[in-house]
Amino acid sequence: MRVEYVNPFVESAIQVLSSTVSEYVKREELFLRPKMCPAMGVTVIVGLAGQISGRVIIDMSRETGLKIASTMNDETLTEYDELVVSTITELANMITGKAVTWLTELGFQFDITPPALFIGDNIQISGNNVEVMVVPIELPQGRLEISIGIKEK
Repeated sequence: MRVEYVNPFVESAIQVLSSTVSEYVKREELFLRPKMCPAMGVTVIVGLAGQISGRVIIDMSRETGLKIASTMNDETLTEYDELVVSTITELANMITGKAVTWLTELGFQFDITPPALFIGDNIQISGNNVEVMVVPIELPQGRLEISIGIKEK
């Protein structure tokens, strides 16, 4: 996978999380997975199609999702209601939107799907068996992973 595809998502995630969730954002060491894997409990999937295709997945525990949504809404949220779901999908929109803008400015042309949020244990994410770059991020609210699985057509 080309670094031109990964860097916009990494930088966008750090910028968006720093401005909306916490000034303390620690990106841990990136690593490769041979394919998508089981989710942590709360998963947002954004599809990419066009000159490049694949998926960007933002994955976190249920607890981390509630803490992030609570921080972004400046109130304590305790269940996955419409506000929490909307907040987490909007966070995914902000991260992917910023990255897509950057990639478009570099000359890549593609479309993205609206974020789809899944909540549950033992969710398996299958796909096109493309190698996945994983960006682990630590926040005071908990850990999340951004998985980027993109290939050129």
